[in-house]
Amino acid sequence: MNAGAVSRRTLLAGSAAAAAGLGVAGCSSSDSGGSAPKAKERKPGQKITLTFWAWVPGIDKAVDLWNSQNPDVQVKLEKVSPSGGAQYAKMHAALKAGNPPDVAQVEFQVIPDFLLDNGLVDLAKYGIAKDKDKFVDWQWQQGVFGSSVYAVPQASGPMGLFYRKDLFDKWGIAVPTTWDEYAAAAKKVRKADPKAYISTFPPANGGWFTGLAWQAGAKWFDTHGDTWTIDIDNAETRKVAEYWEGLIKQGLVSTEPDQQDSWFADVQHGRIVAWPSAQWGDAILSGNAEPTKGKWRAAPIPVWDKAKPISANWGGSTTALLRGGNYITDALKFAVWLNTDPKSIDLLIAGGYGWPAAKGAFAGSALDKPSPFFGGQKYNTVFAASDKLIDKSWKWIPTIQATYKHLGDEFTKAINDKTSFATAIANVQKATVADMKAKGLKVA
Repeated sequence: MNAGAVSRRTLLAGSAAAAAGLGVAGCSSSDSGGSAPKAKERKPGQKITLTFWAWVPGIDKAVDLWNSQNPDVQVKLEKVSPSGGAQYAKMHAALKAGNPPDVAQVEFQVIPDFLLDNGLVDLAKYGIAKDKDKFVDWQWQQGVFGSSVYAVPQASGPMGLFYRKDLFDKWGIAVPTTWDEYAAAAKKVRKADPKAYISTFPPANGGWFTGLAWQAGAKWFDTHGDTWTIDIDNAETRKVAEYWEGLIKQGLVSTEPDQQDSWFADVQHGRIVAWPSAQWGDAILSGNAEPTKGKWRAAPIPVWDKAKPISANWGGSTTALLRGGNYITDALKFAVWLNTDPKSIDLLIAGGYGWPAAKGAFAGSALDKPSPFFGGQKYNTVFAASDKLIDKSWKWIPTIQATYKHLGDEFTKAINDKTSFATAIANVQKATVADMKAKGLKVA
């Protein structure tokens, strides 16, 4: 164990402070209550280069803009693959080897995993508090644990419903506003065109399903003192799982993977006519279904209760500073600029990076314009409203990546073996508890 590390017991002892933030028991770091990590500081007039690992499409243009404006502090971007969590394996390996990048893109849900490895710089010790009001509160809170702040929020994924307006109109289908109406619309799609489905249930996409469970009011993770509670197998999650299981059994939705070649072909040819997705799905549709330009629209995601509308979130990223990097003051300045400068945000928007974390970034931005692909609709007003209806109490665990895989494995098995989704959820619950205990964390 190196001098900067802390024991598993010390990590657990920090859980009370963590619970005050996002409820991540066991996630702490030696920054908390201790001295700031030693790092080089740039001298006046000194020219330096920061390394930045990210995978957002088009982020190179924002980095180029920074470099053109900051000749003394250049940023070298290295694109890392997000396939199968490869980017995080690479980051953890770099931390272990003592040569991490100065700055890295880290999704909301994996921050706790990095904290267990003592892998992130506590930005509170470098004055990040002065920038808090620049960001949407719930996204800011994704990086807050007690009095520590471990990330600068970048973007989130408020969900809506992308749908083919031309086909809905042709078939006389009203845009569904509730999940009951969605099921009714699914029946009408199948009747109108036996080759078409309203959408797919992608069994391997654990993040997508998690967003829908979150919308339904599920509370999968919480802490009490130094102890975690894992409650994936709850009534709300089962409701969502059984809803989609019912659609599958009735032949109303496809079960092909989303965002794969066959799915793109079905989207292009009108065999998939809607997609409950995050805002960043706009770039996926426009980039892979150009022949359908002008035929799509966006609507609010269906809700369970019209009287109490709650939206959903799928995805979200931050810009974090990895421990062991240098020039922390300059790296933090870059991270804040990247995610708040209006010109940088417009460049990131053009790349399809997600919904901005910067407060007020929507109005007047590239998002706040009619879209030719969406038939002239100012479709992002849908996601601006969605972002305000997300349940802000959701919490993450250090092993969420494994939970996503369990969800994919269990749903795939249930579909192939024709077993119940309820059993799949129960199995995910057991596997997640085992994962947490294997990390040395206390689970009730």
